[in-house]
Amino acid sequence: MNTDLNHHPYTKRIHDLINLYEKGQLNLNPDFQRDSVWTTKDRKKLIDSIFKNYPLPAIFLYRREENGNLIYDVIDGKQRIESIFKFMGILRGDRFTVKALLDGSPEPIEVDWNYLKRKNKQFELIGYPLYTIEVDGDLSDIIDVFVRINSTGKALTSAEKRHANYYNSSFLKTANTIACRYEDYFIRAGILSKSQISRMKHVELICEIMLSIGQEDVINKKAALDRIMGKGLTHSQISKLKDKTIKVLNRIRSLFPRLIETRLKQLSDFYVLSVLIAMYENEGLILTDKKRNKLAWDLLKEFSNGVDRARIKQKRAEGVDEADSIYREYLLTVISSTDEISQRRKRMNILDGVLRNLFASKDKQRSFSPEQRRLIWNSTDERRCEECGETLTWEDFTIDHIDPHSKGGRSEINNSSLMCRKHNSAKGNRIKKRK
Repeated sequence: MNTDLNHHPYTKRIHDLINLYEKGQLNLNPDFQRDSVWTTKDRKKLIDSIFKNYPLPAIFLYRREENGNLIYDVIDGKQRIESIFKFMGILRGDRFTVKALLDGSPEPIEVDWNYLKRKNKQFELIGYPLYTIEVDGDLSDIIDVFVRINSTGKALTSAEKRHANYYNSSFLKTANTIACRYEDYFIRAGILSKSQISRMKHVELICEIMLSIGQEDVINKKAALDRIMGKGLTHSQISKLKDKTIKVLNRIRSLFPRLIETRLKQLSDFYVLSVLIAMYENEGLILTDKKRNKLAWDLLKEFSNGVDRARIKQKRAEGVDEADSIYREYLLTVISSTDEISQRRKRMNILDGVLRNLFASKDKQRSFSPEQRRLIWNSTDERRCEECGETLTWEDFTIDHIDPHSKGGRSEINNSSLMCRKHNSAKGNRIKKRK
C-alpha cells in the first residue's frame, strides 16, 4: 500500500474559500489543471443548487508549502469554485444572474450578487458548506489523483491527461505556445472548433506535427508523444522543431487559403498534409509561381471532392469506377476504426502522388560563387544598380537573383543583375521584371 499519499475529509464554507483566495492561498489553476469547460448554463445550475441547499460533490485540494505559507491547489472542483466566484464578481467577466426562490419571495426572481447584498442575504451563498477532501503527498501521486477523478463526468481528453502528466515539459510548453498562436486560424479554416480548442486538441495536434517533423514521418500518435515527452528533448532540438512547425503552418495557410472548402480541414487529413509539406520543405521543394500554386489548389480540391463522392457511393452501396479507385483507397484510410500509423502513411503517400510533380527543387547553391561574381562583374558594361542607378565598385556591389532563389530562381549568370546592397535587401523575394 502507498503510505505517501494522505487525505483528510472536512467541511469548508464558501467564505473560507474566499478568504484563502484573497490571501493568495487558493490556486485555481495549478499547472496540471485543464482549462474551464463549463457553460453559463452549467454555472447557473450550480448556484441554483446552492440556493436550494442541495448537496454538492466534494472538492479536492492539494496542500503544499510555498515560502513558509500553505497553498491549496485545486485538484477537483475548479469549475464549481470558479462559478461561485464569477457569480460574486470575485473573478472578472461572465457575470450572470440566477432565477431563484429565496425566503420571502412569492415566486422565483432573477437574483445576482448585488441583490443578495441589498437584501442582506449573502449568507445564502457564502454560508453554504462544501465537503472538502484535503490531499497531500508526492506530486506524481497528486497528478494521478487528478487524472483518475477527472476520468468521469466531462472526462479528460488524452491531450488533457498528457498535459497533466507532462506540464513541466519544455516540449509541451512550446507546443502550447504555437497552438495558441494559430487558434484563430484553426477555427477559421474549420480544422478545430472552439470546443475542441477548449479541450486542448490544438495542443495535441501541434505536438504530433512537431514530433513528426523531427522524425520526418508520420507517427503512432499516443505512444510516440508519451515517449518523447517522457524522456524530453534538448532546448536546441525543441527550438528547431518550433521554427519548422511554424514555417509549415504558414506555408499551408499561404498555399491553400480556402482549405475550409475541402475535406483536408479535418484533423486526420490536415495532420498528414502538414507532415507532407514539412517533408517537401526538407527536400527543398517549392511551388515556383502562381500558376503552379493554383493548379495545386485545383488538384487538391478535386481530390477532396472525389473522396467525398466515393463516400456517398459507399453509403448507397454503389460500385466505384476504376478511375475513382484512388479516392476509395484514401477513404478507407480515414474510416478505419483507429488512425494507425499504417493508415496515416497510406494517406500521405496518396497525397504525395497528387501534389509532388507540381513542386520544383530549389537550387542547392544559395549564393553566387566567387568565380560567378567575377564573370558577372567583368561581363557587365554599365556597373550600376538596377534599381537606383548608383555607380558600383568591386568593394560594394551585390548580385541579385532576378527570379528569387526562394521561388525557384537558379544561381546562374542569366538570372543575375548588379545591385547596391540597400536595394538588394529591400527587394526581398519579389520577382523583378526582366528588361
